[in-house]
Amino acid sequence: MTSYHGRTPAIDGVLAPGEWDDATPFAGVRDWVPQFSPVTSDADLALRGFVKHDDRAVYFAFAITDDLLYGLDTPRWLPKEHPRVHELTPAGFPWFGDAMEILVDAPRTRAEKDSEGSGASWQMVCNLTKSRLGGIGKGGLLEGEPRVKPAAFATYRRWIDTGAQTCAARRGPGGYVIEWAIRFEPCVEVAPGRFYAPAQGETIIGLNIALADLDQPVPGNFGGFHHEQWLAGAKNTRTKRSNFASLRIMGRQQRPR
Repeated sequence: MTSYHGRTPAIDGVLAPGEWDDATPFAGVRDWVPQFSPVTSDADLALRGFVKHDDRAVYFAFAITDDLLYGLDTPRWLPKEHPRVHELTPAGFPWFGDAMEILVDAPRTRAEKDSEGSGASWQMVCNLTKSRLGGIGKGGLLEGEPRVKPAAFATYRRWIDTGAQTCAARRGPGGYVIEWAIRFEPCVEVAPGRFYAPAQGETIIGLNIALADLDQPVPGNFGGFHHEQWLAGAKNTRTKRSNFASLRIMGRQQRPR
């Protein structure tokens, strides 16, 4: 995936006309990696995605087709494995719900390890129906993995509180839209103490993206999940940095027309 330099979008959950025309498009998710039940119909779950950056941050947008939205079209049911999923603490499951996850391995280590919870490697969640800043019922960012490590949870909390990462989630016809901004500093640490900047030119970082779709409980799947589709990797190892895809950030080069 390639990110080109472009105009700064408004992070409001609305794909305004022309706002993402200078971004790189991508799509899914039937050809992505299923952690649970495979997606067999675009009407069930699909997305159109976009990525670009400016001098300060990298931006993602996701227009998601989803025929049944958890907590909006369904009750806010709880899994038998863990009825505390909606606690906004390390005990909760931030990814439980209809949600996007972004995972970054900024130095592109390809390590056989999960994210550390630092500017070098992290995993964050934008949930449609709960968030750190809005609470239960309002979509937005939540602290991701490794959420049970106090230092990681504190780092993620600080990024959300200071606006180092911002996300908007808004229901729309046939699904919902997520827009997400990630500041290079402090969130893309390509070497110890050095954060990406477009003046550095073309740089490749590790990236993975997941789309979760709850619907109604599915027997046999952990937490009753319906779908969890991953851009790259394999079932049960998709969070390892060795499983990530690559994001090529093209400095100040604009997308070819």
